[in-house]
Amino acid sequence: MRNYIEAVNTAIAELQSLPLSNRLLKQTHAILMQGVRGEHKQPGEFRSSQNRIGGSNLTDATFIPPHQDGVAELMGDLEKFWHNDSILVPHLIRAAISHYQFETIHPFLDGNGRIGRLLIPLYLVSHGLLAKPSLYLSDFFERNRASYYDALMRVRVSNDLIHWVRFFLNGVARTATKGRKVFRQILALRTEVEQTAMGMGKRAASARQALNFLYRKPVIEASDLEQALEVSTPTANALIKALIEKGILIEIAGQQRGRVYALNRYLDLFLS
Repeated sequence: MRNYIEAVNTAIAELQSLPLSNRLLKQTHAILMQGVRGEHKQPGEFRSSQNRIGGSNLTDATFIPPHQDGVAELMGDLEKFWHNDSILVPHLIRAAISHYQFETIHPFLDGNGRIGRLLIPLYLVSHGLLAKPSLYLSDFFERNRASYYDALMRVRVSNDLIHWVRFFLNGVARTATKGRKVFRQILALRTEVEQTAMGMGKRAASARQALNFLYRKPVIEASDLEQALEVSTPTANALIKALIEKGILIEIAGQQRGRVYALNRYLDLFLS
């Protein structure tokens, strides 16, 4: 989760100076794969060997993506598609086609699903349709996993792109409706916790600063808060303790050193 949040935030920030590109996807992939399963599988680089989708080996795979020698050219074509203004296709449909094409090329050895899903909001932000990466289709795809894979395979096997686009657009509509509800819940929660922070006496100002940081990075260690607020280690620890006592933060992992804390009620709104 922490890698995903960092990858999203970094990619969105990079869009201020970089267009949506394979370079940006590679940078994002490198962040996503730090310290997780697959971290040794060429993070930040297109694959140099054959991979597969499903099955235990190439002989029983559900689908075998293109040979590794063609990946760079195929991804180059996809990048051109993102920026080809002569193609008169609505952006949502272009995002749907882009996601299908990315997942079919499967350009990385690992993490293709995560990067492919992240590609959707990155595309929409890069073209000004979203200000923030607020259209999170991963949840819809996960809740409808069988239909999702079936829709992708119908394009590969039967060239049925219309079915995939309809599935994708249905996901956009349902996700946008859910997102509107979640945003309203976020506003209500923010009002509540900030009122709680205002009642923290001499710590009120630093608590509000901490909350502003936690909305951007809802899972932290004490050192993160120390750096963000430019305070000492004892001050950061004392502030975390106070936020836990107020029910704003909870400890989710760690021993005496390296403890991890979460703005859990905020995170729960995205997981419900």
